[in-house]
Amino acid sequence: MKNYLSTILIYLVLHIPFAAQATPEIQHWVTSNGARVYFVEAPEIPILDVRFVFDAGSSRDGTKPGLAQLTSSLLREGAGEFDVNLFNDRVADTGAMFSTGALRDMSWISLRSLSDDKYLIPALALMQAALSKPRFDTAAFDRRKANTLIGIKQEKQSPSAIASKAFYTAVYGAHPYATPMSGTEGSVAALTREDVVAFYRRFYVAKNATVAIVGSVSREQAERIANQLSNDIVSGEVAPPLPGVALLQDAATQHVEFPSIQSHVVMGQPGIKRGDPDYFSLLVGNHILGGGGLVSILFDEIREKRGLSYSVNSRFIPMAELGPFTASLQTDSSQVDEAISVLRDEINKFIASGPTSKDLDAAKQNLIGGFPLRIASNSKILEYLAMIGFYRLPHDYLQTFSDHVAAVSVDGVRAAFKRRLLPDKMILVVVGRTDPEDG
Repeated sequence: MKNYLSTILIYLVLHIPFAAQATPEIQHWVTSNGARVYFVEAPEIPILDVRFVFDAGSSRDGTKPGLAQLTSSLLREGAGEFDVNLFNDRVADTGAMFSTGALRDMSWISLRSLSDDKYLIPALALMQAALSKPRFDTAAFDRRKANTLIGIKQEKQSPSAIASKAFYTAVYGAHPYATPMSGTEGSVAALTREDVVAFYRRFYVAKNATVAIVGSVSREQAERIANQLSNDIVSGEVAPPLPGVALLQDAATQHVEFPSIQSHVVMGQPGIKRGDPDYFSLLVGNHILGGGGLVSILFDEIREKRGLSYSVNSRFIPMAELGPFTASLQTDSSQVDEAISVLRDEINKFIASGPTSKDLDAAKQNLIGGFPLRIASNSKILEYLAMIGFYRLPHDYLQTFSDHVAAVSVDGVRAAFKRRLLPDKMILVVVGRTDPEDG
């Protein structure tokens, strides 16, 4: 049954196009106990996607790094009367897809099911139990904790993971964003089941939740589903605002010794929040600088012209507070200094001069032309709904996206980059061999 229904779901997703309007209408309401709901009706395929997003990411770990991710992972390890094995058996019987996850700002629990009541009703009941009655069984807790510790040890063998952790620590200092999302060996080893239960009770509450629903149901059905899933959750309180992120006062370089042929380089600083008025100018500008793949300046200058790196990119990661701007590459350790020099020079030139009109027009056409593909499936719409709801972006975000991109100017990009990036205050992290000639 599980394989049969999963095959149906995959077929529908891959072979039946999303035929709703190119920019779907977002409907919004609040449940009686305070959960904020965002809904898009998509009757073309018989699938329903539901995601609960909580302000319960690793930035809420406090003195217990790794707690948010551990709590999130345990939500699919048994609920109500079902231990983990029975819970997974029941999920398999419905053919549904059930997942959880956590990042720095948020955690979530998602369900994808056929919308036929035969499958949807039991699938929703399982999600309801996971949301309101997670078991946090000791055996499941111990297993997930052990798996997390194994993952942390494995990260020590990954230069990209090492670079990312070192970068966030250097950029964010004492801010909660500096906390490693998976925690440290010491912090995870010290976590208890009671810590998980307390974290769940504080943050997995209705007023701290955003609900995204996309699929083949009516508004009336969506309201019933949202009420069913949220009614048994404690109303609770919204998580307090995170502290502001301090801008860097000085540049700094950190080298982490690692016995690899290639060096991994990450450079950047605090960037922007979600909803920042400079967002679209920075989005378009960064598409030209390093976010546009094969057509970006960094790709052309560092890979194509000089052959210094196979992969190079830059991006802004807007978050609840100032998320980072990052520029990263991997290069042979013997040429890391040259690669970093070119990376710095190209970023500095772009901040000073901005893009050409030709490059700007090409980037806008690329972003606008590609946008329909970014909302071309229920799952992609769900991602946008969750983001719009969680960060409280305008409800017409999807409808106005292309207009905002089209309105970006050369002067606007130049001004936004000068406001947001300070080239003399960048953090640089290099993971690799200090002296490649020795190895």
